[in-house]
Amino acid sequence: MTKGTDTLRPFMAEAETMRRRALDAGDQGYGAVVVKDGRVVGAAPSRVVTDSDATAHAEMEAIRDAARRLGSADLTGCTLVSTSHPCAMCETAAYWAGVERMVHGGALSDAGRPRYGGC
Repeated sequence: MTKGTDTLRPFMAEAETMRRRALDAGDQGYGAVVVKDGRVVGAAPSRVVTDSDATAHAEMEAIRDAARRLGSADLTGCTLVSTSHPCAMCETAAYWAGVERMVHGGALSDAGRPRYGGC
């Protein structure tokens, strides 16, 4: 855990709830939430299996949910909290959405600002 990530522990608990929801639905065990100004603005379980959609990772779904709720694709000021380290696709989506920070796993590992490695 790095400095400042402990305040995200309640949000990791919400990401874990999303992970359990994915497992209960018969999907892969991943969950994610998007946080802005101390509140969840997007949340989702993995839906890869249940939606037969290879892009329906929990992080992608949470980013989509946040964009819908906020009415904007611009997620500047947001933190992506996920149960595991985001894959390259999810990190790239977070980059393009303007997510400012990614934190993952039970140890609240701070992955910093999303990076774009090229597609």
